[in-house]
Amino acid sequence: MTNILIADDHELVRDTIAAYLEAAQGFRVFTACNLDEANEVLSGDYPIDLLVLDYHMPGMNGLQGMVRTCRAFPQTRVALMSGVASREVATAAMEQGAQGFLPKSLPANSFVNAIRFVLSGERYFPFDFAPSGAAQHRSDQFGALSDREMQTLKQLGQGLSNKEIARELGIQEVTVKLHMKNILTKLGANNRTQAALMAREALLI
Repeated sequence: MTNILIADDHELVRDTIAAYLEAAQGFRVFTACNLDEANEVLSGDYPIDLLVLDYHMPGMNGLQGMVRTCRAFPQTRVALMSGVASREVATAAMEQGAQGFLPKSLPANSFVNAIRFVLSGERYFPFDFAPSGAAQHRSDQFGALSDREMQTLKQLGQGLSNKEIARELGIQEVTVKLHMKNILTKLGANNRTQAALMAREALLI
């Protein structure tokens, strides 16, 4: 069971996120209403795998609170969450220890997928917060995909296995595997999950 701590001073936000994560299964969710309470949970009996911190929560003092917590609990991965933070804040958070930046505007499924992505050891940063040059680079990457590779990627985004994708597209499973290999190479993705997340954040699926 993966332990996640959601720290946000708005009860509705905390409870809503906790409900989505618990519905996704595989997560034990803890909550805190400020940074001090979050640190108490981190010091408790349950090892926290991921801490999601609201940027404007009491005790944060900008990114200073996040930095102190990252240093005090280096074994816990940290993601900053905000509905109003700028690109500069998001970038600074990633530079100062956060493994992810989670906009509160993310759809529920994307939010859960982003959390899984961070837990897998990757860094999550939404495309609409990326520098313009990086955004153009992503666009060029997707443009490098063939029509069949794009079809395969879209099916992957629906959570289908290689066998299911082969059935949907009317091709052999070995062909799907070849397309998948090309997709990962062209997108610079480490795995299928990352490729699907990249496509979703680029609004391709």
